[in-house]
Amino acid sequence: MEGKNHQGGTLTTRIVCAVCFLAFSFLWLYWFQGDLLAVAQHALSGGVTHYDRTVGAIIITLVFFLLQLAVYGVTRLSRRTHALTYVPSFLALAFLSDISISADNGVEVGHLWPLLVGVLVLWIGAVWLSKQLLPFSDGDKQPTGLFSGRTWINLAQLAVMMLFVAAVGNTNAVEHFRAHAETALLRGDNREAMRVGWESYETDPQLTMLRAFALSREGLLGEKLFCYPIAGSGADLLPMREAPLLLPADSIWKHLGGKPGKPMSEKMFYKLLEHDSLANPAVADYVLCSRLIDRDLKGFVRLLPKYYEANHQEAPLPRHYCEALVLYDHLQHNGVPSFKGDLQSLADEALSQEYEQLQELLAQYPEGSEQQLQLLENYRNTYWYYYSKK
Repeated sequence: MEGKNHQGGTLTTRIVCAVCFLAFSFLWLYWFQGDLLAVAQHALSGGVTHYDRTVGAIIITLVFFLLQLAVYGVTRLSRRTHALTYVPSFLALAFLSDISISADNGVEVGHLWPLLVGVLVLWIGAVWLSKQLLPFSDGDKQPTGLFSGRTWINLAQLAVMMLFVAAVGNTNAVEHFRAHAETALLRGDNREAMRVGWESYETDPQLTMLRAFALSREGLLGEKLFCYPIAGSGADLLPMREAPLLLPADSIWKHLGGKPGKPMSEKMFYKLLEHDSLANPAVADYVLCSRLIDRDLKGFVRLLPKYYEANHQEAPLPRHYCEALVLYDHLQHNGVPSFKGDLQSLADEALSQEYEQLQELLAQYPEGSEQQLQLLENYRNTYWYYYSKK
């Protein structure tokens, strides 16, 4: 009877540990690391292979589980130390999760391998010690059910291994946002690319470029670009200096109407597109938003009538352009409405009043005070906020 209890207890522990490992590995690979793995495989294979997050998560998880079964077959660790048979599988998972993207878009996997090797050496010592102490354990006298102390001890060990994987894996928010945005854009899901990282203040020039591309494909570039944090300059809206890792740069060039034959400034590129009659409608918002990112209000105001008709009742001027017009008028003429001709028709009177009210509220507090900053936070989704942060 004792032998049967022992086998039953060991089987219960093995099943619980297996379920926990399989669930963690699949969810980790599918939900958290799937996009980064897609980027890494694309980069390391030179674009030859494509990673499917569902198939990849299943296959990798099964391979690592087979590795655990092999380790168990060799070590036969049971009772309180059965979870140690999962260490090599968790180390392999940590290695795959350790994906880093350098400033020049280079991808490296497993750069913390010396740490993983050190842990593997310690694990070998722990396995040897466990095997030596196993004959002296009183495992058959201990409860062996699902909620027994033995099961909880093994689960605690698995929890430590899971935390180790999380600590070693890439948790850089911006890199995850970029990878997810690229995979979303590849499958044509502009809304998902726009949604990722929506509530975060972290960004970089490439993420700004990807968001601008998604917004432009939805016709919302001038309406919502400055609802996101902006990094880089107007030139960084184009993949001229740094292209995406997974999304083909040609997708952006085709969207605009043509690809430059050699590196050039964004202003020259837009001029050449328009001169050769290759510019797609998306170019207008790219030109105007690049000026706004560079805080070139004069250049923006000069170009705005070229791309937007004065009579725009059927197609209202995008909100950020209205905000920029109001800001320009205030800076140039101390808040006194002064637009003439086309610009007067484009100006938004209600928005102008809102800006004047904001200025009156800000004037009640010292320049740069905490009260002023809190007031500006209420306008984080406006061009006014972006311009004030220079």
